[in-house]
Amino acid sequence: MRLEERPASSFFQRIPAISATPRSFLAAILSVTCVLSLTVELPASAAIPAVAKEKKPKADPALKGLPITELSPDEAILHALNRLAYGPRPGDVERVQQMGLAKWIEQQLNPNSIDDRAMEARLQDYPTLRMSTAKLIDEYPQPKQAEKQAQQVQAQARQERRRSDAAVIVVEKDTQNAPEQPANSEAPAMTSASAPQPWPDNPSAAAPMKQPAQGKAATNGTGRRDVLGGGDPNNVPRAIADDSKRPQRVVAELGMAKVTRAIYSERQLQQVMNDFWFNHFNVFAGKGEDRYYLTSYERDVIQPHAFGKFKDLVTATAKSPAMLFYLDNFLSVDPRAAQRQAAERAMRQQRRRGGFGWPPRPTANPQQPPKKNDRGLNENYGRELMELHTLGVDGGYTQKDVTEVARCFTGWTIDKPRQYADFKFDDRLHDPDTKIVLGKKIHAGGMKDGEQLIDML
Repeated sequence: MRLEERPASSFFQRIPAISATPRSFLAAILSVTCVLSLTVELPASAAIPAVAKEKKPKADPALKGLPITELSPDEAILHALNRLAYGPRPGDVERVQQMGLAKWIEQQLNPNSIDDRAMEARLQDYPTLRMSTAKLIDEYPQPKQAEKQAQQVQAQARQERRRSDAAVIVVEKDTQNAPEQPANSEAPAMTSASAPQPWPDNPSAAAPMKQPAQGKAATNGTGRRDVLGGGDPNNVPRAIADDSKRPQRVVAELGMAKVTRAIYSERQLQQVMNDFWFNHFNVFAGKGEDRYYLTSYERDVIQPHAFGKFKDLVTATAKSPAMLFYLDNFLSVDPRAAQRQAAERAMRQQRRRGGFGWPPRPTANPQQPPKKNDRGLNENYGRELMELHTLGVDGGYTQKDVTEVARCFTGWTIDKPRQYADFKFDDRLHDPDTKIVLGKKIHAGGMKDGEQLIDML
């Protein structure tokens, strides 16, 4: 806006004149518009809070303490039951309405405050849930193992019978060599006709013919039936005759217990989280001994850490025999350690042979390819740990990182996998050198290498 001075001929001529340029004209229009908007809209703006206050709905008691939501109270409760539980059961919606949704959520986050004895009573129908791994292996053996155990029992019984028969023969010989009793003396309780015939003193005499065992079929291929109890079904080992003692029962009861908890447990969020983490850190029941490890895996590893820290859960799964067996980490060792162990075994065998009386060990055929060493570095767990358990598929790691992670967990193994199956760290199998994972050095040493890596991830 430009000001121009004009001759002061009069009072009005002393006032500066405003030139009507396009820029000044636009500024004047905008000024008038702002003033009008303030004066005209001000009453309406002042009236808005009053109108909103009149239309604001009254807060429902069921949603007290929760953030504002566009859902109705019933919709919010159904949404929570579908997300934090296994869906609404009969009476659940009314119960949550009565106590309030916020209080119900707080209660679910503290499962120990919920009385769940009714559901626990239902779980009494599944005895395997309370058994240790060693007990499960003993009570529910594989059919071949059960047959082997039956063979051992039968062999012990036959040995006991032979000892008893030998003792009877000795007693009878002593009785025959004893002086004859007078006629008026009391007759012996057992007559010679009813007593078993002893072996003759003459070694050249023919031995009495051995009578076949009563009830034993004189046909070929009856050895297996003998082991399984012959024709008497009462003698068949329970692990073979009773389907409820087969190893499949262990996994079946685990699945039935999951359904029971989902339906009847009042600790619904805890059951949802148990299944979530059980699926995240999954293992395969069909792989070997894992069918026996699963019960302890869910009971002692997943459930206690369902509401805990993620680091503690990762550490617990890494030390679990179920995970160690499933991903073969219990076989993962430093290749140099495997070679050292092979050399130590050869040295012990040589010492047992001694310096005299034993032929030298045959030399290996140079044309024959060397035997493949079954023990070495296994990368299965290292890859799964980063790809599925922690970082994800696109987590920014390389194949080199996978190998370094596998080196961190060498020596994490299972003590007696087919007996009681506990976690064990074997320092002799561990790779002691420094590892570099994602650009960071891992050099804590021993089992702490794996723990430091988990802390970093």
